[in-house]
Amino acid sequence: MSIISNAAGDRPISLTAPSGIDRAAHHRLDEAWLAAAWSHPKTRVFVVSGGQVLIDDTPDGRTELVMTPAFEAPVTETHRYFLGTDEEGVSYFALQKDALPGRMDQSARPAGLREAGLLLSPRDAGLMVHAVALENWQRMHRFCSRCGERTVIAAAGHVRRCPACGAEHYPRTDPAVIMLVTDEEDRALLGRQVHWPEGRFSTLAGFVEPGESIEQAVVREVFEEAGVTIGEVEYVASQPWPFPSSLMLGFVARATSSEIDVDGEEIHEARWFSREDLAAAFAAGEVLPPYGISIASRLIELWYGKPLPKPGEIPAA
Repeated sequence: MSIISNAAGDRPISLTAPSGIDRAAHHRLDEAWLAAAWSHPKTRVFVVSGGQVLIDDTPDGRTELVMTPAFEAPVTETHRYFLGTDEEGVSYFALQKDALPGRMDQSARPAGLREAGLLLSPRDAGLMVHAVALENWQRMHRFCSRCGERTVIAAAGHVRRCPACGAEHYPRTDPAVIMLVTDEEDRALLGRQVHWPEGRFSTLAGFVEPGESIEQAVVREVFEEAGVTIGEVEYVASQPWPFPSSLMLGFVARATSSEIDVDGEEIHEARWFSREDLAAAFAAGEVLPPYGISIASRLIELWYGKPLPKPGEIPAA
């Protein structure tokens, strides 16, 4: 039997909707194909810099990635990443630059995923997630971990090769578990990290350790952070989270103890909330919900039974 099941589970999780983009990985090593795709007039290109892209609002109320034909794109020698093609045969590339380009019309604005991910279409959000994750990996893994030599970009941005020892390095993704824990009274366990603002509560989370299953990681992280023991664990869904390189694996879990003992290093405070407690805390402005783009919001909603309030709907404390 499912630990949590209600109608709120029908809403999609941010950044996970089908994008309509075929990553077409078989083309990444085909330099002739890539060159032809780059020079095609239908090809679209956008710049990523420091985890940000340019977005723009359209007259009909949508928000889009600012993309240009390849011949209008800024010049870059190596940092050009092929992201895939759509059903109409349009190819998409991202360019990694030290700064975003200016816009003559001044209407576009820079945005990171936490803002843009809630505004963009599934296609644009999927392209942005892919580009941001590649950019971060490229910036952080310029040298060979085997011999220390500077590596070179290959496979249209998806591999770094070492010219000295021949090693190949691939984009890194770190698995992390994130879990909504409930007790025998069906209360939810929410915590506040040490560096979060007063009132910001969310689900517990942590990285999977070497040699550990994801279910074991759920049990360990909850006990380490809050001193609560876990019995049943149920997988819900995953979410790419390139902040900087994680894959969030979402769970619901049933506690077998209720006494809380926070670690004080990562979690400053943790509390059990009934649905009525949480609604009252939202209404009073005492509790701020997690960022709407995060899978944490969806996990809480699965238990809460309805969408969480948006920031503007919460009274000032």
